[in-house]
Amino acid sequence: MELLIVIFIISLVYYLGFSGVELGKQKPKALTPMNLKQSIVNSNLFSRQATLMCVNKCKQCFMRKSISSSFKAYENKIDLSDIKAYTIDEEDSLVQIEYERYNDQKICLVMDFYANGSSTQLILEDEENAYFLPAFFGQAKKFSSAEDAKDYWLEKSRLVSNSGDFY
Repeated sequence: MELLIVIFIISLVYYLGFSGVELGKQKPKALTPMNLKQSIVNSNLFSRQATLMCVNKCKQCFMRKSISSSFKAYENKIDLSDIKAYTIDEEDSLVQIEYERYNDQKICLVMDFYANGSSTQLILEDEENAYFLPAFFGQAKKFSSAEDAKDYWLEKSRLVSNSGDFY
């Protein structure tokens, strides 16, 4: 009987002392252009596919798990303020992407993520730097201007398109 009482007291102390502690679980970092893809793919909101959409000068973001599901607020910190998104057109010119509106707010960024590890390939630019976000492998790269990021994008595209030269 005394042993049961001791076990109960130890269990009660353990429950009261450690029930709120989550060991080994890291808090998510603020969403930035450099960790955007990694943060979304590693989040619990991502299962096989996801779309990130940011509004209000990229100060507020939403995610959806598939095309048929609705957008839900992205709860973690966001550090994407005043981001401009660019792509490259068929003439290899840098073009700022103009998105529609969501709930009467201008969309500043839409990015899709897929189960195979790919995502929308973009160049993001803030007040200080530009960032190349690759579609497949590799990490985001920081550049001093969007033109430098464009040159990098085009160089990587040429390397992929000339891969037959190695055979």
